[in-house]
Amino acid sequence: MTIKAIAGLNIEVTEEGYLKDASAWNKDIATAIAKEEGLELTEKHFEVLEFIRNKVANGETLTIRGIGKSGVVDAKTFYQLFPGAPLKKATKIAGVAKPVSCM
Repeated sequence: MTIKAIAGLNIEVTEEGYLKDASAWNKDIATAIAKEEGLELTEKHFEVLEFIRNKVANGETLTIRGIGKSGVVDAKTFYQLFPGAPLKKATKIAGVAKPVSCM
């Protein structure tokens, strides 16, 4: 068990920094994690993060293709919003578990 101070709160995280309890997430925590990842969040980022959180809450599998077809954001914009490893970064910032497809 690892406890990390995020946005002034002590939060339990995995070794890779993903929240252990998605219900602990809020926009301040997302903003703090994004800052650690070198990102400044916009409303579009938050739209994507909410989409991801809803998909996970419904037990659905996340894929870049699925996010690109979501109507929230296309794949090219998803990569621009979360450069490098978009699904990995977006899920971490969204406070959900790392997708199995991410290494």
